[in-house]
Order: sequence, then C-alpha cells, then structure tokens
Amino acid sequence: MIDVIQLDIVDLVLAMALIAIAMGLSAWEKLGLELNLAIATLRTILQLIVLGYVLEFIFAVGNIWVVVGILTIMLTITAIVARNRITQKIPQLLPIVWVAIFFSTSLVLFYTIFLIIQPERWYEPRYLIPLGGTLIANAMNAATVAGERLVSAIDQFSTEIETHLCLGATPQQAIHQYRREAIKAAFMPTLNQMMLIGMVSIPFFTSGQLLAGISPLEAVSYEILIIFMVAIVNLVTTIFLTKGLYQQFFNHAMQLIR
Repeated sequence: MIDVIQLDIVDLVLAMALIAIAMGLSAWEKLGLELNLAIATLRTILQLIVLGYVLEFIFAVGNIWVVVGILTIMLTITAIVARNRITQKIPQLLPIVWVAIFFSTSLVLFYTIFLIIQPERWYEPRYLIPLGGTLIANAMNAATVAGERLVSAIDQFSTEIETHLCLGATPQQAIHQYRREAIKAAFMPTLNQMMLIGMVSIPFFTSGQLLAGISPLEAVSYEILIIFMVAIVNLVTTIFLTKGLYQQFFNHAMQLIR
C-alpha cells in the first residue's frame, strides 16, 4: 500500500474556500442559496467530525452491542426520515418502513459477512458499520420513492381501484399494477447506476479506497460487491414496504379507505 497524503487543517480551510466561491456565485446570480450552503457546510463539518470520533471509539472497543446499537440508531433515523418524506400520513407507516429496511439490510449484510468477507469476528465494526450504513441509506431512498409513488397512485386512481373491488378483485389484485410500478420506479435509479458505473464516473467508495492507497483492482472488487448488495436490498425493501403499505388502505371488508 502506498503512503497516503494526510490533509491538515490548512488543506481543509482551502477546501472550504470552494464553498465560499459557491456562495459568492449564488449571491452574484441572486439564487438565495447562501444561507442554506452555510448551514449545510457547518452541519457537514460537525457531523463528520462526530462520525470520525464515534468510529474511532467503535473500532477501538470492538464490542458487539456497541456495533448493534449504532446500526439500530442509524436504522431508526433513516426510517423516520423515510416516513417523513412520504407526504400522506399513514397509520403504522414508521414500523412498516423500519421492518422493511431492517429485514432486507440484515438479510444481505449477514449473507455478505458470513459467506463472502468472512472476517475473524462477524461483528467486526470495520466491515459491519460502513457496509450496514451504505445499505441502510440506499434502502431509505428506495423506500421513500416506492412509498410516495404508491400512495400517490392510490390517491389518483382510487376510482379504478374501487371498480376492480366491485368486480370481485381482492385488494392485492386491485393494487397490483400500482404496487408493481412503484417498485420499478424505486429500483430504476439502482438499475441505471449499474448500467453506467465505471463508464461515466468513479463511484465514491472506489474513489475513497483509491485515495487511501488501495490497489484499483481491489477497490473495484469491493465496489462490485457493494453495488450488488445495494441492488438486492433496494428491491427487497420496496417489495416488503409496498406490501405492508397498501394493506393500510383497505379495511377488513376489503373496502378502500380514502
């Protein structure tokens, strides 16, 4: 592994100058983004500094309950964010999102840890935390798109859904087309990423590993693993989320709840 060039405080200040230029351009064009950029910059610095210290502590301790606790906190926060991004307030939406992300992420994460990476300790934080965080974040985005798409479709096509119910269709049959379209819409960004990855850009994970001195082939092998993990997590998350979500729109008499 080659020596990594360390960034000091002066280098980071010079990096912040790029944001200052962006704020200047915003002011010049009267975009009104200066305050948002300033807040986003401050949050980025504080959040990443806290993350650095937290990871240092987790890696040093290497305790299974600390690792599980951190992943649970990350999962809960992302579930809340996904719930809040779905515009319509739906009963039991938070636990539905939480369980969907938990199930898909846990399934794929343990498959990868036990069958592919196989570290000495299965709860090795150096692998479990970054992989788990990546999967949870991607699952959140997929859940948000699928949930919002399905809710909007039910609201827009409620008459068609009720017509199917009157003709003897079950709720699952009446909603199938809209559920399928929601899943496909949520999965399309992942599919596009897989089609173009490595052709028009270098993924962030690969870029980080290259900057850290990892050989390109090793960095690419991990990127392949991660993109495959993200693909199955996103698909499983949206399947379980939409299944649990559409059931909230029907009562025991199989009538659509408006």
